[in-house]
Amino acid sequence: MIDEETARRVLATALSLGGDFAELFLERRHGSSLRLEEEKVEDCSSGSEIGAGVRVMRGESMSYAYTNDIGEASLLETARAAAAASRSGGHALINLEKPLARLPVLREHPVELGIDEFPREEKIELLRRADQAAREAGPHVVQVVVLLGDSRQEVLVANSLGEMASDLRVRVRLVVQVVAAKDGEMQTGHETPGTLGGYELFRDFPPEEAGKAAASQALTMLEARPAPSGPMAVVIANGTGGVLFHEACGHSLEADAVYKRASVFAGRLGEKVASPLVNAYDDATLVNRWGSFCYDDEGARAASTPLIEEGILRNFINDRRRSLRDGVPPTGNGRRQSYRFVPIPRMTNTYIDRGAARREEIIADTSLGLYALKLGGGEVNPVTGDFIFAVTEGYMIRGGEVAEPVKGATLIGNGPRVLLDIDAVADDLDFDTGMCGKEGQAVPVCTGQPTLRVREMVVGGTTEVM
Repeated sequence: MIDEETARRVLATALSLGGDFAELFLERRHGSSLRLEEEKVEDCSSGSEIGAGVRVMRGESMSYAYTNDIGEASLLETARAAAAASRSGGHALINLEKPLARLPVLREHPVELGIDEFPREEKIELLRRADQAAREAGPHVVQVVVLLGDSRQEVLVANSLGEMASDLRVRVRLVVQVVAAKDGEMQTGHETPGTLGGYELFRDFPPEEAGKAAASQALTMLEARPAPSGPMAVVIANGTGGVLFHEACGHSLEADAVYKRASVFAGRLGEKVASPLVNAYDDATLVNRWGSFCYDDEGARAASTPLIEEGILRNFINDRRRSLRDGVPPTGNGRRQSYRFVPIPRMTNTYIDRGAARREEIIADTSLGLYALKLGGGEVNPVTGDFIFAVTEGYMIRGGEVAEPVKGATLIGNGPRVLLDIDAVADDLDFDTGMCGKEGQAVPVCTGQPTLRVREMVVGGTTEVM
């Protein structure tokens, strides 16, 4: 999208009025989306965009300007705007005689069926297959919505440290939402397979599976009894259960929250914050995972960052701004929604790693409790770690066996306290996809965990435990 000489001139202009660091981010993106509702394609759209942003940092201050014109004249004007906003009367800190070092172009996430190579007719057929499977799950299915989105994003980042990196990211994701109704009551279910890759996703995960899974959730909850309330053991299923760690603990491990002292984990590196059974990571290098990439949106290499090892807090998730301030290497977590936004520390694929137990053993060892198969939305206070989460598919555990389904359950607790109370971790690690929102930006993430048990949590419900 740009050559090294032009990039150097833009960075020099950005620092012409002084500054500690300058960065140029360029992006080219193309994608499409399809929506099937009432067995009809209601929306079919595609589009492309291109743009660039220039950032200047000086101490704790930062300025940013962006443009949708990546011609050299426009980029230089954008750099001048960023420089003016951070005016300090200093001098340029970049050496124009030193060439930018292009980092290796990496292709670690293979794409077999690219988004431009997969015909629209076949994309629509994927929607119909998911829709039909959901409708055939039972007569009480009253609504099915299937969405399919894909994108191809090229990014290039150059900075005044002398680095220049590029990355290519192809993503495909299917979302199936099902509503079931009976006797005036309605329940919903959803399934969201996705990949950093192409349409080969559906070889391993046929759309029928997503349709059946979403319908099964809605139909099961339609027959469920009201959940009980009170403290009890909670077994959280693998995959989607990882959203609890992501929301209740992961955001508190992001360096901006830590720096502002808005994190319950601030100042606790090296301390015990979880059960010795807990090993947690943020890893953007996982091959073809929805939240992965080769370089982040600041040109830093993707990494696997140990957050918690055997219960001890080891690292925070940082971006370039925090790594430069603290004198530590970047963890590869500087992310942005697009060129219109500044990068901030964000999770990628965040998960609790597998343990030694088996799911069946954990359930068999639980005399009474709640089995949270799927979790929904919730609220978290990152300063204290207090949270409340909805259980969208749950079951009672009685006598070491999964028993009747229950609806309307919520999990109420404190993130750090839950980490300490984990007393069993299975070996069945799995992941789920999502879009994480923060400061008005949404980025692709994976949440993951194996089946695990919290010895006691407060379950919100409407009946007594029987």
